[in-house]
Formats: sequence, structure tokens, C-alpha cells
Amino acid sequence: MEQNTNVSVTSNISSPVSDTSATIRAKETAGRAAVDALVKSGMKLGLGTGSTAVHAIRRTGELFSQGTLRDICVFATSFQSEIECEKSGIPFYPLNSRELSGCLDLTIDGADEVDPQNRLIKGGGGALLIEKIAAYASTAYAITVDESKIVTGLGTGFPVPVEVIPEARVTAGRALEKLGAVVTLREALRKAGPVITEHGNLILDIKFSSPIDPEMMEREINQIPGVVENGFFTRIRPAVYIGRFDGKVEVRQ
Repeated sequence: MEQNTNVSVTSNISSPVSDTSATIRAKETAGRAAVDALVKSGMKLGLGTGSTAVHAIRRTGELFSQGTLRDICVFATSFQSEIECEKSGIPFYPLNSRELSGCLDLTIDGADEVDPQNRLIKGGGGALLIEKIAAYASTAYAITVDESKIVTGLGTGFPVPVEVIPEARVTAGRALEKLGAVVTLREALRKAGPVITEHGNLILDIKFSSPIDPEMMEREINQIPGVVENGFFTRIRPAVYIGRFDGKVEVRQ
């Protein structure tokens, strides 16, 4: 019989409907700026997931339909992104396809938090596993965010997602608590029960009460049996396009 655990339950933390008009404009400005500056014809391009990354997809689609971008091969990091690519008329392929061969010239994605060293928390939309595969398969990596996502430290604000196989829900939760985390099982919106990722796994959202070393924590969490991946992105430092609420874009290398 399964024993009790201290893992609590929370609803899906991704809530784009709460964005203000200024936030939406800042996200769009950042996404368009990154595409205009970085995406070139002939690229193998990764396109991310979420309420900021969607603007990069739409801008890419605009340039592709105009003929400004030609011969691009896109990898979309989630079903949501694939659907957005379809709407925008962008051809996309599996990362293992002959067209991509597991390599990307550039990936543009969003983030939930960015610290002063351009280390990230990602996975609020639940696509952290494929997002990390795309990031680490890319020669260049760019993140687009609005200015509210810039923080002084990771792990104590926005929850860090940890994708686990269902059988490890309790055991991985206990191991995360031993690392000092408060653990909650992410529950779905408009569906009874937990969020199920596109690979059939669960997401445990974790927070720390005091500052932590995100590079060390990324390694430690992935050593827990049953953990598939976690939302700390520290092994690759992206260029960060920050949409300011005054309409400007700051680029931080």
C-alpha cells in the first residue's frame, strides 16, 4: 500500500490569461526582436513553448510567408508549438528526422525566470523535457521574456518543475524534500487530476525557502531515481531578449 507523503497538490501554474496588455506587448516585442535579429534563411530552427515563445513562432511565420525566410527546417518543442506552426504555415520536423539530424542552429524559447547570470527556470507550460533537449542540441540559444521575469535568484519565487515517472511520485517527492524543497503535484485546469506531460509523466513543482545554487541543484535533482528532467537550465547561457513595458527591448548576453 502506498504510504502517505507530504507532497501537496496545486493547479496548473501557467496562467497567461492573467497577463496585462503591457505584459503581452512586452512579450510580443521581445519575440519579434529575437527573430528579426537571429533567424536566417536555411536554418535548422528550434521554436519553444509558452506565452512568450508563441510570438517568435508567429513572427517566423510572417517572414516565411513573405518569402523573407526561405528553406528553414523547424523543430517545435510541444504539441502547442506544432499547432502554432501549422497556423503560421511553418514546416516542422522531428528532431530525429533526416532534415534535422538531431542538430539545431538556433533555438528561441521563453523562460519563467532569468537570473543575473542568464540561468533559467523553464517548464511552467510543462514542456521542460523537450525544451531542454532542444536547447542543448542548439549551436545558439536565445530566450525572450518580459521584464517581470528578471530576478536576482532562482528557486525561491517561481516554482521549479520536476518531471517524474508516475511510479516515482512519492519517492521522488521525498527525495526533493530532503534537498530542502516544498513539493506540490501539479494539477490540471479544466480536467480532473494531475497534469500529464506529452510523454506520460507527472510534474512536481518545487520551491525553496532560501537561496540555492541552481547549477548544483540541477545536477542533484537529476540524480534522483525516477526523475526525467528538471526546470533549471544552467549549462547553456542564452542571449536574453527582454521586452520592457515602455516598448523597448534590452538584449543581455
